Amino acid sequence: MHNGVFRGATGPSILDISSTKLQALPSYGLESIQTLIATSSYSLKKLPSREKFTNLLDATLTYPSHCCAFRNLPTKEQNFSFSIFENFSKQCESTARRPNNETLYSAIFAESELSDWDYDYGFCSPKTLRCAPEPDAFNPCEDIMGYDFLRVLIWLINILAIMGNVTVLFVLLTSRYKLTVPRFLMCNLSFADFCMGLYLLLIASVDSQTKGQYYNHAIDWQTGRGCSAAGFFTVFSSELSVYTLTVITLERWHTITYALQLDQKLRLRHAIPIMLGGWFFSTLIATLPLVGVSNYMKVSICLPMDVETTLSQVYILTILILNVVAFIIICACYIKIYFAVQNPELMTTNKDTKIAKKMAVLIFTDFTCMAPISFFAISAAFKVPLITVTNSKVLLVLFYPVNSCANPFLYAIFTKAFQRDFFLLLSKFGCCKRRAELYRRKDFVAYTSNCKYGFTGSNKPSQSTLKLSPLQCQYTMSQTRLANKEC
Repeated sequence: MHNGVFRGATGPSILDISSTKLQALPSYGLESIQTLIATSSYSLKKLPSREKFTNLLDATLTYPSHCCAFRNLPTKEQNFSFSIFENFSKQCESTARRPNNETLYSAIFAESELSDWDYDYGFCSPKTLRCAPEPDAFNPCEDIMGYDFLRVLIWLINILAIMGNVTVLFVLLTSRYKLTVPRFLMCNLSFADFCMGLYLLLIASVDSQTKGQYYNHAIDWQTGRGCSAAGFFTVFSSELSVYTLTVITLERWHTITYALQLDQKLRLRHAIPIMLGGWFFSTLIATLPLVGVSNYMKVSICLPMDVETTLSQVYILTILILNVVAFIIICACYIKIYFAVQNPELMTTNKDTKIAKKMAVLIFTDFTCMAPISFFAISAAFKVPLITVTNSKVLLVLFYPVNSCANPFLYAIFTKAFQRDFFLLLSKFGCCKRRAELYRRKDFVAYTSNCKYGFTGSNKPSQSTLKLSPLQCQYTMSQTRLANKEC
């Protein structure tokens, strides 16, 4: 339809474009339209500016989000006829409270004064714009971020998640130290949490671009590839993160439980297939909504909230139950680890308290992330929602990405091993050389101390510990001193 097809015309007052492939309406000549019918017009995903429809009284559209354009119309933009009807309605209310003779006189006066107007809804009933279909609970008339403070927080959180996890990945992958099982698992966890940062970045970017006019972009966004990609990122990230956290916790518990049995130690050749299973599981779970098991198009934040079919309900409940089971496993393992390290022969009370506090923080962050989401999601899966989509966005920003922001700090950045790797990496670029030299000396002292006592890798010797001969230690120490002098 040409943009100026109605320019200069005195109509139309009724425009019916149902079951057409029109992608846009003209920008001119829409002022006279009183009835707009656009059912089954799936190609019409964007309407002209709402100020163009100055006399529209009845709209039957294809997408519920388009009705938000007229529902959110400010009072100052409403046409003159609506103001007349509103004033007349107030006059009717005032006359209804007067005595009978005054009511009759006022009604006759009002009828004669406004006899030129045509009333379809009865005398003393103002005309209001009717729009169908009405927006539902999953797609209320609001932007992607329903609150302004969430719009600010989501940018801070996604930047923190992306920068923190990228830093951890870069330092661990460029470290000169051997890739151990904990380092390998930490790399997987950082990548999973990095994907969550990408999801939040996508949501925040689209929200900033569609602020105030999301109703015109809702269809393109929710049915497009962008929302599907965002949904895939968030489901893949959350499931891989939970899976990796569980494996990390089990690995720590296994290491402490079988500390003196080297043949029971978890090797990299064992960890790789375990994590490959986690990647396959997470990819499968994130792909199912793309092939019809639930979908990412239900809400603007692109989460799989469609529970209309039994298969979709089973899908959502399976994810939530697995997450709850993972949390229980994590809690049980940390409790066992805490009691295992309470042996006074192994460490002092001060260190014992520090470990207890750190474990409490780890469990608290996991609980904060999983508990609110799981509770409300399970109720919604049974079609008994206890929270609106608007309020669920608060959970999305404040609770859902807690692990993605906290994990790189709790599991890597705040640890001494990571700080050593970080400063050694910076020293290669000419920064923090003194701090890096301190870490080199500590490594040298620890190694020579192990040589002195005839063992490596543990604070206490055991029968299964491989011992270095005095000649090997002496040779190693002399080589290290020579290297230091050359430096």
